[in-house]
Formats: sequence, C-alpha cells, structure tokens
Amino acid sequence: MYQLSEQHPQKRAFITGAGSGLGRELCTELAKDQWTIGICDISEKSLYETADIITKAGGKPLPFILDVSDRNRYKEVAEKFLVQAGGIDLLINNAGVGDAAVFEEYGLDNWEWLVGVNQMGVIYGCHYFIPTMKTQKSGCIINVSSIASIAVAPYMSAYNVTKAAVKALSETLYAELKQFNIRVAVMMPFFFRTNITQYARGDKGSGELSYYMVHGSKVSANSVAQETLRLVGKGKFHILLPKPAKALFRMQRFFPMSLLKMNAKFAKNPDMWLNRAKSEYEKRKKEGVA
Repeated sequence: MYQLSEQHPQKRAFITGAGSGLGRELCTELAKDQWTIGICDISEKSLYETADIITKAGGKPLPFILDVSDRNRYKEVAEKFLVQAGGIDLLINNAGVGDAAVFEEYGLDNWEWLVGVNQMGVIYGCHYFIPTMKTQKSGCIINVSSIASIAVAPYMSAYNVTKAAVKALSETLYAELKQFNIRVAVMMPFFFRTNITQYARGDKGSGELSYYMVHGSKVSANSVAQETLRLVGKGKFHILLPKPAKALFRMQRFFPMSLLKMNAKFAKNPDMWLNRAKSEYEKRKKEGVA
C-alpha cells in the first residue's frame, strides 16, 4: 500500500489526462489501494477504457469528459465530483500536450491553445479544489510540470513557458498551503514513454525529435507513476524522474550558463540529435518496448 493511501484513508482522487499514458498508470496504481478516482480526458473511448481498468484493479472510477482548458466545463465537473465523492484528498493535474517548433513559426493560435491546456488547466484544477481542501484542512496536490521548465531546450518555447509556469505555481502554493495541512509536489520528468505528442501542432522536424525522444526512452509510464506516488508519500516536493532529470536540475542550478551554451549547440545542429534519438527509438522498437 502506498503511504499516500495510509495518509488519506478516504482515498478520493481527481486526475486529469487519465485516458492514457502517465494519467492512466497513476489511476491503475491508486486503484490497487481501492481509491475512488475522478478521471478526466477529452477522449471518451480512452476515458472509459481507463474506467474499466480501475474497476478491475479494485478502485471506483468517476468518469468525466473534460477539456481542461474549458473553464466553465471544469467548474461543472469539479462540483459534480465533490458531490459524488464527498470531498477530495488528492488532485493530480496531469493533462498536458507536448509540442515543438521554431519560436516565430509557432502561431499565436497555437500558443493560446497550449497555454490553455498546459497552464490554465492546472490553474483551474487548483482554483476549483483548493477551497475544499482548506475546509477539510487536508489534501495533496501533484502538478505535472517537466524538466523542460528549467532545461528550456530550443524549439520548445511554448511548452517550456507553460511548464515553467506550473513549476512557479507549485512553489507558490507550497508556501501558501502548508499552514492548512495541504501538501504540494511538482513533478519534473525527463522523457519517458507516453503519448504526450499525439495532439502536436508544431513543425514536422521539431516534432519528430520530440516523438523519438519520448518513444525511444527506456523508461515506462508505469515506473514513473509508481515512483512518483512513492516519493510524494514521503513528502518530497521536486519529483525528478528518471535520472537525467536530476542531472539537468543540478546543472541548471549550479552551471546555468553551461546549460544555455549546450542548448545553443543543440539549436545549431538539431539533425545530429534527431539521428541519435531515431537510433535509440529503433533500438527500443527491436526490444519490443517502443
């Protein structure tokens, strides 16, 4: 049993982006401890597949079709969940999209779309559930940011900006909510196998690199979900997974100019990195995991 399950015996969670990838794996792990889980996704098919997995694992799913960038719909869903579950113990703001392009070629419509999902979706989740947690004087929030929030790789400006905002919000809320017995953690992962790029709108070249980096990773979404829940249960704030995330975190902290110069070299010769990523992807594919 996860420590989080012991710390919150009523076991009421709300998870966005639950239809696949990390969101689904987090649901599966919590379901093993018999949590009631409000699950949200824009894909009805994927959502109900996750609901079935939760039920079979021993949990209770409460499914909602939700685009997290839709403020009014989010309010409606949050209110319904709180009535049905009787409160909330764990909020995981997981829904997000990955995208990449040269800055000036990524249109403003795309910027507004990405900000709506990756940034405002997290803000809405916190806005609608924190008052209940304060009334309860208990709760836990996990915001899914990215190591991109500090590594700021080229050709990912919109993604980097939104994930940096999630990190800043999480650090602010940690300070504000500690006095109310509400814990906050921010997850800052490096690449692992998930489908975060499935709705990408950016240019083909930059998108290819992101795709191969994600799907060529050695690390599964399930292992990231398990370790995240374990570390949050231990009270960790920065969740840095897998190992390269920790290295980049330290590099940005102690050698920020070295990181910037490394990124500049990458921007000058992206094809070299694309070929490396393709090679890793082909390796994983032969192993049957890509």
